[in-house]
Amino acid sequence: MAAMRDNSSKTYILAGQAVEPPRLAPGLHLVATPIGNLRDITIRALETLAAADLIACEDTRVTRRLLDHYGISTPLTPYHEHNAAAARPKLMARLGDGEAIALVSDAGTPLVSDPGFKLVREAREAGHPVLAAPGPSAALTALISSGLPTDRFFFEGFLPAKTGQRKARIAELSAVAATLIFYEGGPRVAQSLQAMADGFGPRQAAVCRELTKMHEEVRRGDLATLAQQYAEGAESRGEFTIVVEPPADDEVLDADAVDDLLRRALRQGSVKDAVSDVAAATGRPRRELYQRALELGGHGDGAAE
Repeated sequence: MAAMRDNSSKTYILAGQAVEPPRLAPGLHLVATPIGNLRDITIRALETLAAADLIACEDTRVTRRLLDHYGISTPLTPYHEHNAAAARPKLMARLGDGEAIALVSDAGTPLVSDPGFKLVREAREAGHPVLAAPGPSAALTALISSGLPTDRFFFEGFLPAKTGQRKARIAELSAVAATLIFYEGGPRVAQSLQAMADGFGPRQAAVCRELTKMHEEVRRGDLATLAQQYAEGAESRGEFTIVVEPPADDEVLDADAVDDLLRRALRQGSVKDAVSDVAAATGRPRRELYQRALELGGHGDGAAE
């Protein structure tokens, strides 16, 4: 393994003082950044960003604002869903040269609803160290402020944009015996809340807008009421995280409902994919679902994991 880099010329600014970060080991460093309030940055994140040879980020303009705030001059390079295929080999080559590369998203923890997974996978397969510097997360911030159960939760991210696909996905998620967490953009929040109200019924939810920012807002209530509020003009500018309570005990799917989910999934893909999708949606054991899928007419394509 290459030696750690010399960071004698690199600094960050904290409380008005220039601080020299510790030397950084070569490899890929996954760095969580603030979701709004810049003071939520961790000391380790500042050290990593200042000491890295390069920072790969979704939008260089967004990350530059964070770096400027803390006096960090590390070079930036874009890495997002539109350029990832072309950018990844270049990043891998620099890792191969023994450099320390930091990966960040626009806000929060990288790899959550962004393309970082493939870079991490390739880096690990190539034998490069991959280290995570944990920190802010919109999903967890919304969960703990929602007032809904936190002992078991399921992160869905963004629902499909198309009406039919969104309805089908909500139907699958209705059986998940856990608090559900979604991301949504302002223009679609009213529509998505109404779809959730139609699919989940009168469950309690929390709609968290602009978390940790100046105009942070958390609205709580049943899904239908929340959907109506946003349809009638509640502030929809900004980024949203929606948290929905788990189903009541009498809402958990029975065997016939699970069979319906399996049939639908089998029409769309292989047995393996159908089992994976239904297991994620229901929490049922994969082996049980695999056997049932075969009984329903699926063609086996490998043992259940």
